[in-house]
Amino acid sequence: MAVIGTGVDLVEVARIAHLLERHGARFKDRTYTAEEQAYCEACAEPAMHYAARFAAKEAVVKALGTGFAEGVSWAEVEVTRTPSGCPGVRLHGAAEARAGVMGICHWHLSLSHTREQAVAFVVAESR
Repeated sequence: MAVIGTGVDLVEVARIAHLLERHGARFKDRTYTAEEQAYCEACAEPAMHYAARFAAKEAVVKALGTGFAEGVSWAEVEVTRTPSGCPGVRLHGAAEARAGVMGICHWHLSLSHTREQAVAFVVAESR
């Protein structure tokens, strides 16, 4: 396995809370998959979990080298959870295609948050 890319992002939870309050479902549907929304809404403080996923999406597109360009949209980068609770990455559409061209076959994702900030770090690996 070889490291193909890395990405990191830090997000203020208050910023995401403001977007959730101001734009509600429109922001959620543009940015998060239905599964991500269901997970975050089931949490005691949804904004913290939305912020961590927002940071993860930013970190992934940094590792892809595209940002949110070349057809890559927010909901095409999905944060998943294993049965044990470990976070993972699932790509769709243009994000998945870009990862394929780059030879990325595995993602490592780490998330952390407080009430004020959320951070995500990703490593993309090839075969």
